[in-house]
Amino acid sequence: MKLVIAEKPSVAMSLAAVLGATERKDGYLEGSGYLVGWCVGHLLELAQPEAYKEQYAKWRYEDLPILPENWKYEVPKDKKKQLALLCRLMKDKRVDSVVCATDAGREGELIFRLVYEYAGCNKPMERLWISSMEDAAIREGFDHLRPGSDYDKLYDAAVCRAGADWLIGINATRLFSVLYGVTLNVGRVMSPTLALLVQRESDIESFISRPFYVPEITCGGFTASGEKMTERSEAEKIRMDCDHNSAFVRSAEKQVKTIQPPRLYDLTTLQRECNRIYGYTAQQTLDYVQSLYEKKLATYPRTDSQYLTKDMQATAASLILWLRDNMPFGKGCAGEPDIDRVTDDSKVTDHHAIIPTVEIARTDLSELPSGERDVLTLLAVRLLCATTQANRFEAVTAMLDCQGYTFTAKGKTILQSGWKEVERIHRMSIRQSETEHRENEAVALPVLQEGQTFEAVSASLREGKTSPPKHYTEDTLLSAMETAGAEDMPEDAERKGLGTPATRAATLEKLVSAGFVQRKKKQLIPTEKGKNLIAVLPDNIKSPILTAEWESMLKQVEHGELSATSFMDQIADMSRTLVKEHTTPEERFADLFPSSKGTAHEAVGVCPRCGAPVFEGKKGFFCGNRECSFALWKDNRFFSSKKKSITKSVAAALLKEGRISMSGLYSEKTGRTYDAEVILDDTGGKYVNFKLEFPVKKGRRK
Repeated sequence: MKLVIAEKPSVAMSLAAVLGATERKDGYLEGSGYLVGWCVGHLLELAQPEAYKEQYAKWRYEDLPILPENWKYEVPKDKKKQLALLCRLMKDKRVDSVVCATDAGREGELIFRLVYEYAGCNKPMERLWISSMEDAAIREGFDHLRPGSDYDKLYDAAVCRAGADWLIGINATRLFSVLYGVTLNVGRVMSPTLALLVQRESDIESFISRPFYVPEITCGGFTASGEKMTERSEAEKIRMDCDHNSAFVRSAEKQVKTIQPPRLYDLTTLQRECNRIYGYTAQQTLDYVQSLYEKKLATYPRTDSQYLTKDMQATAASLILWLRDNMPFGKGCAGEPDIDRVTDDSKVTDHHAIIPTVEIARTDLSELPSGERDVLTLLAVRLLCATTQANRFEAVTAMLDCQGYTFTAKGKTILQSGWKEVERIHRMSIRQSETEHRENEAVALPVLQEGQTFEAVSASLREGKTSPPKHYTEDTLLSAMETAGAEDMPEDAERKGLGTPATRAATLEKLVSAGFVQRKKKQLIPTEKGKNLIAVLPDNIKSPILTAEWESMLKQVEHGELSATSFMDQIADMSRTLVKEHTTPEERFADLFPSSKGTAHEAVGVCPRCGAPVFEGKKGFFCGNRECSFALWKDNRFFSSKKKSITKSVAAALLKEGRISMSGLYSEKTGRTYDAEVILDDTGGKYVNFKLEFPVKKGRRK
């Protein structure tokens, strides 16, 4: 009997239905020689520093860097039951082999392998590697299961990725938080991504808009423009010299140009397009396409390829013909589908491009949630665009002479709409703004002959101002993340950029939830907190080049070209250097963090649980470390029953000494007041406890 372990329940149900494992058990399914169980995402996570040494519970400079020799893992409370079940199933005597059916990628491999190792399982392991949840694809995958050992290097890369994130995140976060007295979250991918946003904001703020002037002449039903000028008087002179005078065509060049169809979607290009057209965030798009994948309507989403493999050509051809005949934008296609141009086995590693599945033909799209319907429609549009004819047009560039000044007019005439007709029909159906539509329209010039003369032209002056760089949107930021550091890496480097298609969305969400970035409509704007963090971080932490190199190295680990030990040694060396080079806070950054200057926002004390700064809030005093739950509530029941409250001075004393002497404490039992020492008795639970200690009374003299 085979035990099949999927990444989530919905996928397990689909696999079980195909395999015939239809008998429901408590937490798994059984039947036809299979047990089908599931994880719920990561069942094991890297343990916090205090799991290695108790002293690491507090944030102290002298403990850094923290470099575990061997990784320890912990189980989230809400996942202990499922992990125990999978361990029991692996040890079931009926099970002779285990099939890893988690998502076919780096993280999916990690999710399964950690459970397999935690259970101490040594039964043969096989790998299901599929790019579609269609029944036929599942059957094909189980007919050709691969040895689990084929993916050992993928697992190594996954462990390295998680370990690198832990080492940089823990050490850099603690280092700069301790130095500046505020919690400063640092991440291997998150920090350089934030740096891109901060740099763009700086470019915008420092930009000085300057006016410009363009003399133009109108003749024969079209307008020709002169050179852009910074001096109005110079441009005005040209306008006056040309107005009502004649102009002649010095040259008129024609050139037939071709715009080839776009490539198919990988995850990043799909996320960018969805943000640009619909305003969806990267995470929303990933959620929508993941749901479509689980509903068997789209292929595997976490891919970085924009091509199909040869064995998919027949299926793709029938799907394209159906889309042409049944989708409104299909009528924009012309000629035979060219599937060869989207087929290249050498450019597909783990998974091919994202396309709809043939299940779309049996689905009522109106019943899908709007977000999923939008994404699936885009996938269909792109498949048709990518396989139909190229867009061809005749570009005309005319140079006119008026009073010795040169003016240029450009126009184009569409010869073959090709794939742009499919796109146009789709854009019209979603009511894309008329402005954007007009910008994409071709403007044709009249037939012009060299030497042709126009009498009494009308001259005018077009005024404008230079524009600052635009704020990043998720569309443009994803593009920047994808190419970050590429110019400083060798051409043959296989992985460039910040993060992977599967992790970029989560990185953006973390930046927003941590308060480093805020969304304003489609724009991503760094907050003051985000700007200040980037200001104090050293260049290598916030530079995309180093992170891009690490991504490339992780690919090398995956391919067996670099050992996991070598990779982790480099990360550890960097952690040591980071701590060694930053021993004290820099004076020039003191103004960025008021808590270090003793203002109203200063730290009240140090958290007894984790060592992070404790700050005063409206209702209490709270640890600055988001992962720590320590809090001293001002209206604490212990104090309020004694007609007292935790003031700032009381909190400071409790945090520093662990106790404070108080007078005038009210007794609910006697109605009288008394003096005592209040002792902080924190056991690490949800609430902090307190106890009383009374002064020893001196005996009377006899």
